[in-house]
Amino acid sequence: MLRTHTCGELSKKDAGNNVTLAGWADSVRISGKIGFIDIRDRYGKTQVFLKKELAEQCKSLHREAVIQVTGEVKARPENQVKEAGTGEIELSATKVTIIKDVPELPLDFNVESTEETRLQYRYLDLRRPEMQNALKLRHKLTTAVRNFLDKEFFLEIETPILGKSTPEGARDYIVPSRTHPGKFFALPQSPQIFKQLLMVAGYDRYFQIARCFRDEDLRADRQPEFTQLDIEMSFIEEEDVYALMERLMQHVWKEVLNLDIQIPFPRMTHEEAMKKHNSDKPDLRKEQGKDYAFLWVTDFPMFEFGEEDQRYLAMHHPFTGFNLEDYDKLENDKANVRSRGYDLVLNGFEIGGGSIRISDEQQQRDIFKALGLTEEESHEKFGFLLEALRFAPPHGGIAFGLDRWAMVMAGGTSIRDVIAFPKNKEARDLMMSAPSNVDEKQLNEVNIKLKK
Repeated sequence: MLRTHTCGELSKKDAGNNVTLAGWADSVRISGKIGFIDIRDRYGKTQVFLKKELAEQCKSLHREAVIQVTGEVKARPENQVKEAGTGEIELSATKVTIIKDVPELPLDFNVESTEETRLQYRYLDLRRPEMQNALKLRHKLTTAVRNFLDKEFFLEIETPILGKSTPEGARDYIVPSRTHPGKFFALPQSPQIFKQLLMVAGYDRYFQIARCFRDEDLRADRQPEFTQLDIEMSFIEEEDVYALMERLMQHVWKEVLNLDIQIPFPRMTHEEAMKKHNSDKPDLRKEQGKDYAFLWVTDFPMFEFGEEDQRYLAMHHPFTGFNLEDYDKLENDKANVRSRGYDLVLNGFEIGGGSIRISDEQQQRDIFKALGLTEEESHEKFGFLLEALRFAPPHGGIAFGLDRWAMVMAGGTSIRDVIAFPKNKEARDLMMSAPSNVDEKQLNEVNIKLKK
């Protein structure tokens, strides 16, 4: 056994016990014939007292060295107690084992390093207390979500990573098939179609913490791969989604931050938000006088005009339900077709978006037609979905951007600070130097020839 306790659990009740700790040298202070080391792991720090012989052994020890310390727990005098827990004691060392000393670190935890350096040496950057706290919070968030949804009879079901390339807005990341030359899989932009198929299959309450991939043009604080909390339900309407998600938020804030969130959340139509705030994700903290200001934005337009494509595109996605009163506008008045889409906004960030879905085959065909797809294109790309919708119940749901949600709860300014191994703003992994070249043999196996 390399340790009997963690560096954050000892207190004065352990005084007199012999223990062994293992971790990193957070600080090393040698003065004359005595010395002190703060030993650290992810649970906390413990001060270690070194007598002459051990102080001599550790005088050239570097910060962040990997060490093991054995000794007796001693209670500090009352006037030296720093805080409850490990601040009440120190470890009087009888043995120090230097498992691995380290050279000078490529980044200094006490100085603000450049983002490039932090990402290149992410395995060291992740030792910083701010990063550890952020990832702990993210873990508590996902645990609270799972516990809540489990009690609400949801099933966590995984959907495929390798799927079919379908137009959902951003470009797909495509994966060549070795066994089917000239054919490609695509990584999922979301589990959207699969979760709708699960509704057809009778799994009326589904969720998944899903990895998603979008080959988007570079924009501030976006990641090519990200995490969604994906939720879908059958036999529901908008009010059912609002009520359940508000209770989910209330549960998460209480479990993670021990804060009480008032529900129901205020609502505003998309048209009202744009007129009043010139934004579909207004930050209402000042207006509401709250640290966390939630808002439902409802009744989004079904379509928006894409300047680059010079045609109407789905504002959310083409599977969003629409107001049937606007059916006759699909052909010639697309700008005024109202969807059944909604977003949950928090402090000026859209943390979740969803809709009541199209559950009727003909309505889905008509939306594809309004988006410019021919009958043949609709069948080629979505024939399996159109067939499945013949058997579909009414359904809807929502997806939350888990990275941004965690960022807001952590009080951060970048989603990179709540992701263990993010890409940089150019969608590159500086630590692994990815993307990278592959050899000719690998390219030949998947029948790809690079242009020169």
